[in-house]
Amino acid sequence: MATDKITVRGAGIFGLSIAWVLRQRGANVQIIDPNGVAAGASGGIVGALAPHVPENWNPKKQFQLESLLMAEGFWHEVQEVSGMSPGYARSGRVQPVANVAALDLARARAETAKDLWGNAATWSVRNIQDQNWCAPSVMGVEVYDSLSGRIHPKQSCIALAAALAARGVPVLADGPDTSITIHATGVAGLEALNANHTRMVGAGIKGQAVLLDFAMPDAPQLFADTLHIIPHDDGTTAIGSTTEREYADSYDTDHQLDDILERARAAVPVLRDARVLARWAGLRPRSRSRAPMLGPWPDRPGHFIANGGFKIGFGMAPKVAHVMADLILEGRDTIPKGFDVAASF
Repeated sequence: MATDKITVRGAGIFGLSIAWVLRQRGANVQIIDPNGVAAGASGGIVGALAPHVPENWNPKKQFQLESLLMAEGFWHEVQEVSGMSPGYARSGRVQPVANVAALDLARARAETAKDLWGNAATWSVRNIQDQNWCAPSVMGVEVYDSLSGRIHPKQSCIALAAALAARGVPVLADGPDTSITIHATGVAGLEALNANHTRMVGAGIKGQAVLLDFAMPDAPQLFADTLHIIPHDDGTTAIGSTTEREYADSYDTDHQLDDILERARAAVPVLRDARVLARWAGLRPRSRSRAPMLGPWPDRPGHFIANGGFKIGFGMAPKVAHVMADLILEGRDTIPKGFDVAASF
């Protein structure tokens, strides 16, 4: 078991979550981020904790399932220690069924979910339950899954940082590496890796999202026209996001966000008159393998990488934190094949 101080570089969702579990297990931890808490992609506004569809199962989908099931306990403890809400709720997700082919597919997935999810969650096809909170379809049918949840990204990171501070782990602006150092540095970390390799290890993918003054805090999230529509517990509703591999400005919003808002209002009529509170744009870190990069940094003894959360970082974070703690504190490698750092090198 590691006894020396462990340094976590990066105060986004991966870095904070790993530091939290390490501290829970008794490790001496310091967090270093010159930009502060949730300064990058983790400072977003959407927060869809949504599973992959229950079919074509693989280790990535299994890992995500286990992490989503861990989320309630993970965030409950963070809230208890910090006294702050991370905005978490396992509120479910509703998706409209557009046609007969989609209905057949949804019913097939309901059957596979019984095998793949067991008694942990359900995927069901039903008549639309709430005419005010839905994306209407000519079929009058929707899919509901009980596994999906929501979280407020920036708020949850602030709550995590507060819980860590209460346990004696502040976020520092600067400091040295220690004998064990974890690099959870998001897009900046991927860019640094790219500079030292002959092929791209990962990249920042731009996303844009919008926050509306519309309160449905107890409602499930909606997924309609490829958009995540997330009602938060603070009386707002977030909509996102774009996926932009090419862009002129990483942090500027533009006509693509206008298009998202227009599509969301068309899909969910109750949002038509909701006032826009905020527009957000930022870069999400995606690894070359498209899975999180977790594990030892090759050729750098004592250094580890946790990066590449992209769109599923918040959903993956509880289990990412535990497998990294297993590795660092116990020397036990429970990281799925394909998540290892070498898969993106």
